[in-house]
Amino acid sequence: MRIALNKPSPTPLYTLHEKLQAKMVDFAGYLMPQQYPQGIIAEHLHCRSQAGLFDISHMGQCLIAGSNAAEQLQALTPSAIAHLQPGQQRYTILSNEQGGIIDDLIISCLEPERFLVIVNAACKDKDFAYLHAQFGEAFHELSDRALIALQGPKAHDIMHSLSPPTAQLKFMQLRQTQLNGVDCIIGRCGYTGEDGFEISLPTEHAIKVAETLLNFDAVQAIGLGARNTLRLEAGLSLYGHDLSENISPIEAGLAWLVSSTNLQYPGKGIIQKQRQHGAERKRVGLIVDGKIPVRDETDIMNADDKIVGKITSGGYSPTLQKHIALALIDSRCQPQTLYAQVRKHRIAMQISPLPFTPHRYYRG
Repeated sequence: MRIALNKPSPTPLYTLHEKLQAKMVDFAGYLMPQQYPQGIIAEHLHCRSQAGLFDISHMGQCLIAGSNAAEQLQALTPSAIAHLQPGQQRYTILSNEQGGIIDDLIISCLEPERFLVIVNAACKDKDFAYLHAQFGEAFHELSDRALIALQGPKAHDIMHSLSPPTAQLKFMQLRQTQLNGVDCIIGRCGYTGEDGFEISLPTEHAIKVAETLLNFDAVQAIGLGARNTLRLEAGLSLYGHDLSENISPIEAGLAWLVSSTNLQYPGKGIIQKQRQHGAERKRVGLIVDGKIPVRDETDIMNADDKIVGKITSGGYSPTLQKHIALALIDSRCQPQTLYAQVRKHRIAMQISPLPFTPHRYYRG
């Protein structure tokens, strides 16, 4: 297991980030690029119009393999995992006995009874301890692999020039292939709302593959700042903000990942009851009136100044050129206009459909 250090750890792409003059920050115990010289807004818009390269090597990768691995995985999540075929991926959660979310993750079936699992960096240690306790010797942490993402409307063309069969994948499919002579596992997925790919590969070849992708004119390196604004526009949740062990998948707007055929998983009774009868809280999108941003944990009020919820994620949308937010509010709350108190200002916010910007995943 990884031992937490006082100093943040570099990722396999650290020297490349230095070469590209990235502003580095400590994120979940890793030195990560917050932004590059062009700035967050320029990076964001470039990803929306062309293609962005993201270092996501801080995320945890593990392999679960062995007889009954599929059934055992399914017993930990509300989703249907047991029938995943090789080459299929599923976004899901690990649930706890209270119906909350231990973490959100992607499970990929590489071969029958052999699964690649990718978890969030901030949850890596607790997730891996939990999975190791469940699977024993069938659990293998992949500490020798890097993870990079290529996202944006030009991602397909770039991948087609490097690996034509991989470019034929549909959203949430993957294949084991080579890029520039390097063995990779590539899934057609990502967390920006754009079409794109996530590439798992040996750490020693990470810079080589990243530089191969950056050699394309359409590709620019993108940091954590724009990754956050991209996922927020796409209405995608961030663990520790919009998802937590005290928020259920129903409250978080993830009812679609709860399978009615999964017979047993932690918190099933609570989650299924909320799915059938509704939860006390619901996730909403908010568009802020004016130029004052609303931040995480800000109370939300109705017209009578009664607190009805909290902001879970807030920020500026470079695409909409407006401030936006995700929030958890009382499910009984119906008005389209809500309010936040920011210092001496009463900020009006309009409930908006999600996502704020359309998803452009390739589904064939």
